[in-house]
Amino acid sequence: MKSECILVIGANGQIGSVLVEYLREIYGVEKVIASDIRLPEHQVPPHRVPPHETGLFEKLDATDGNALAALVKKYKVTQIYHLAAILSAKGEQEPLKTWHINMQTYFNVLEAARENQVAKVFYPSSIAVFGDNVDTKAEQWSYLDPATVYGISKAAGENWSNYYFQRYGMDIRSLRYPGIIGYQSMPGGGTTDYAVDIYHKAVQGEAFECFLEAGTTLPMIYISDAMDATVRLMEAPKDKISVRTSYNLAGISFSPEEVAASIRKIIPDFNITYKPDFRQKIAESWPAQIDDMQARKDWGWRPAYNLDKMTEEMIIELKKKYQSVKS
Repeated sequence: MKSECILVIGANGQIGSVLVEYLREIYGVEKVIASDIRLPEHQVPPHRVPPHETGLFEKLDATDGNALAALVKKYKVTQIYHLAAILSAKGEQEPLKTWHINMQTYFNVLEAARENQVAKVFYPSSIAVFGDNVDTKAEQWSYLDPATVYGISKAAGENWSNYYFQRYGMDIRSLRYPGIIGYQSMPGGGTTDYAVDIYHKAVQGEAFECFLEAGTTLPMIYISDAMDATVRLMEAPKDKISVRTSYNLAGISFSPEEVAASIRKIIPDFNITYKPDFRQKIAESWPAQIDDMQARKDWGWRPAYNLDKMTEEMIIELKKKYQSVKS
């Protein structure tokens, strides 16, 4: 196993819950520490969990810089994946709180990493950094004009990442995630989360009311591709990393009507209706496609899933999930 000690902050979220297991398969269960402000449902306090059996979990409020630094020192952490944030749709309900939490937690990560010489930091950015003025296909160096406080915080975080690299030589790496679709967790408050919820409704035999218009095309990525891209970036040689703000990342671009059509290939009677709300305006501020040629060139990124392949796997896995709950 590789000699690392990895701390994942925000480990209970949509990305974090999957990434922890993905990293443990690569580095070993005892090398990856999960942390979050709340305990996961299946977890008991860390002193009762042998790390070789289920892995360590530490309860952490990432807005507490001292607590975060103490955790980094305690485990001699070599890599931090910082995933804690309030997402786009929820963020618009409490803008100032979203800004404070998203930025303060990242400042705490940066300072803890700097003071304790953490070798690598992963910072997740988002397509929310693009705004109304971006072209239909967002280029790597497109002007950032975010329309939401979540996007504003992510764009600011990208610039702080570059600053800490330029000022202190810290190795911070980042991806601008599109909407992430996975079966492992429920939607978490993002504008693209309709593309997770729609599969849950389809598998349960329910109709789905979409909060976006039928033809609203947005960039998405399947969770397996997102995990592959994240680790591929973090394991790339340092001299291959040419972007120190955040790399564009593309998977699949589709609209609600297109994903519904893909579902009907397996579940023919699936029904969808449309009732756009405030999230439609957020979606319209984002590009329909992402140009990720820099990621492909620098560290060999290639997605493995198209829409139908993703749909097939989502439906298979969610059926297993709901069947196990019933039994």
